[in-house]
Amino acid sequence: MLQTMNRSQTKDLLWLLLFAALSMLPALNLYYIGEEAIFPITSLEMRQNGMWMIQHLYGLDVRHNPLFNWMIIPVADLVGWAHVEWAARGITIAATWGSAAILGWLGLRLYGEARFAVFTALLYLTFSDVMMYHGWLAYVDPLFALFIFAAIAALWIGCKEQRRGLFFVAAFSISAALLSKAFTAYVFYFAAVLVLGLQRDYRRMLLGKTSLLAHVLILAMPLWWFSLLPAGGAQSGRMLDEIIAKLALPGILEYLQRLVSFPIEVWIGLLPGTALGTYFWLRHRNADADEQPQHFRTALMIAGLNFLPYWLAPHGGMRYLIPIYPLFALVLARLVWRAGDVAIRTAARWLTAAIALNFIVLLVLFPYYQSHYRGENYQVTAREIIKIAKDQQLYSADTRATGLNVTAYIDQARYPAPALIWPPQDFANGYVIALSADETLGKVVKKYQLLGDEMYLLCRGTACQQGKPLE
Repeated sequence: MLQTMNRSQTKDLLWLLLFAALSMLPALNLYYIGEEAIFPITSLEMRQNGMWMIQHLYGLDVRHNPLFNWMIIPVADLVGWAHVEWAARGITIAATWGSAAILGWLGLRLYGEARFAVFTALLYLTFSDVMMYHGWLAYVDPLFALFIFAAIAALWIGCKEQRRGLFFVAAFSISAALLSKAFTAYVFYFAAVLVLGLQRDYRRMLLGKTSLLAHVLILAMPLWWFSLLPAGGAQSGRMLDEIIAKLALPGILEYLQRLVSFPIEVWIGLLPGTALGTYFWLRHRNADADEQPQHFRTALMIAGLNFLPYWLAPHGGMRYLIPIYPLFALVLARLVWRAGDVAIRTAARWLTAAIALNFIVLLVLFPYYQSHYRGENYQVTAREIIKIAKDQQLYSADTRATGLNVTAYIDQARYPAPALIWPPQDFANGYVIALSADETLGKVVKKYQLLGDEMYLLCRGTACQQGKPLE
């Protein structure tokens, strides 16, 4: 009887998990948000230039790693470059789903209960920051997080079950994380190595020959990768500079405010999971002890150790913590799970409400905001600039989010025409998209007001006769 009930509850949770995943799909039809256009633009330029190792933006080397671009390009070839944002967002959504799947696998291998594994994955997918924003936004972070978490999960289960082959899975995954974004992949991973190494049985596995070989390969990966790049030293230096820049101290008051506000921001971003976990932990603090407390402690320590530098760093947002969101989900799910079946059913109702809210947000609220304030106006502006420029040379010198989004829509609409590049100093004729009325670039043809941002279309030479510059 109990087994039949568990199967029924597992099935119900699986349906919720499916709907949580599907609730992210309406985001595919949204206009560009924030700096989403960076990867669509650089992927298009990479595709057209055939320079697969270097990421170009407006024809300039931005010295970022290109794995996300490599994944976008074939998908954009399939769906059409006019819809490259579908390709980019589709990959981030798939990466988020992948993290949920790996979390479910980790929960199953740790606790041996399918219902708990599904519940843990569901809790992760319904984090507000995952489901309503960063889980589908076309930034590299969800892909970066997928590879980091996959590496941590493989390492953990490799130690627990003495499956040495999983150490090479971890090596491959963390190397893919580096190729996706940054050196910080190693911070997340080696924090996990340190925590796992505190357990005697795990430490023996980590110090074994197979593990040591896998970790030599991990450490050799950056040396190999940057040796392949024409300016590998400069690129690795830029990546380190970005990390160091986040350590620059602001004013003491501003820093103290961040120390207080950042944990609150994270707690809110992980709702409703944080509210459920906190409530049932406070209500059932005297519940029976967890039968396998070491797994809870391990997840909490890995998450806490990785949270600490991002909390103490003077700069940075909570999206940088996405690689450890699944570990937060595992900890919170365990707090709810220990409170019993009534708590699980109550949590399921709240998670159902969160999924319904996400459908409303992505089908109604976001589209309304984009059509009335910011989003659709990027595409409208792009179409107007194309009409004005006609067959004249067109450049872009606006690297703000607004300029990137307008430029991306122009590139997509004009494909297979070459993507817009940065204006050469000596160009004689043509138009320039600029963030100010810079006379050194040209005369003002038109000024665009995109909510709080101003954008200018400038001209030089014969283009000015066609565009009728403003006096």
